[in-house]
Amino acid sequence: MYWIRRTIVGAVLVLVVVIGYYAVTLAFALANPSYGTSMSSRAAEWGRSHGLGVIVTWAEAEAYRLNPPKVGGAPSISSFGSGPTALKVPTGDHLAPPKDMKSPAKHPLPGEGVWHVAGRETANGIPTMYEAFVRPDAVHTSYVVGVAWMDPTLLTAQLYSGSYIPGGGPYKYTAPVSALASKTLVAAFNAGFRIQDSNGGYYTDGKNVVPLVNNAASVVIYRDGTMTMGSWGTQVWMSNQVASVRQNLDLIVNHGKAVAGLADQNSVKWGKTLGGSFNVWRSGLGVTQDGAIVYVGGPAMSISDLANVLVLAGAVRGMQLDINTGWVQFAAFDGPIGTSLNGSNSSALLGSMPDGSRYFDTWWNRDFFTMSLRSTELVKTTKAAG
Repeated sequence: MYWIRRTIVGAVLVLVVVIGYYAVTLAFALANPSYGTSMSSRAAEWGRSHGLGVIVTWAEAEAYRLNPPKVGGAPSISSFGSGPTALKVPTGDHLAPPKDMKSPAKHPLPGEGVWHVAGRETANGIPTMYEAFVRPDAVHTSYVVGVAWMDPTLLTAQLYSGSYIPGGGPYKYTAPVSALASKTLVAAFNAGFRIQDSNGGYYTDGKNVVPLVNNAASVVIYRDGTMTMGSWGTQVWMSNQVASVRQNLDLIVNHGKAVAGLADQNSVKWGKTLGGSFNVWRSGLGVTQDGAIVYVGGPAMSISDLANVLVLAGAVRGMQLDINTGWVQFAAFDGPIGTSLNGSNSSALLGSMPDGSRYFDTWWNRDFFTMSLRSTELVKTTKAAG
């Protein structure tokens, strides 16, 4: 009897310790903004970080089943953006403005797919970024997703690393964005999945933080600030000019069209956490034939929808970034060149996105990308002004 009682007491003590540990760490997560913008997203992030990913995914799937995105309907006409559209942009050493997008909803509403100037312009008044808004497909027609088009001949890209994603560090570039860097900042936006869910690696500061994976979809930033993406080892590869590589799943757009198999449910190629067929908040990044970078983010998209919007925006190669409410965020920044900015100077791509203040907070521990004016675009020149 003595040993039975000792065993029972020991088991109860272990149970109390385990429950106490989970309770304390959960309480910490629910109070930590870096775990998400809502209590549910923070609880989900905590669960995945503590080996409960299967349970979290099941709970998210049940929530989706009980409350799927609305079918039909129409958004407000004001959902399709505002600001300058018809501009006479001087020719020069930059890309031509993008042509208006076709609507995935087939029958466009007034203003749908029309590009609007956004973010800081060059010293010569040349737009560096445009935004457009379309509905994600012909079924979920009350929702609107945002698209940003960025000119890499005028902008330089930077990967900011985090203590949580990819982990490790310290890193040369990490949140918060410095006052100096903010003087030329034009845009900042989310990167990909947690490294353990990304099926890929991570390279920065001259080292493989996580080993790079052949054939993984890869955002590559070169030392001159140029950004591109492709399949690692075949379309992009390591050289002494590579500054950083962020991998996430497999390409969803290649050779100007959506890749085969996107309709396969729960394929690890596209991210198994919520299934590619679920119409949820998603984000993606693509590169056009002439090198422009396009970002897509918004609600009610399957992975096929995301690929389709990237293609309609002109992407010849594209990949999924992060998914779910709170993690999908794109911020444009405006203000006189040389003026320090912060989150209050940002404008989210969609009003339902969080604002860009996270990139200026010390607690932000995830990786993200920025686009800033090149040094050659900071001083007005007579040639371009004429």
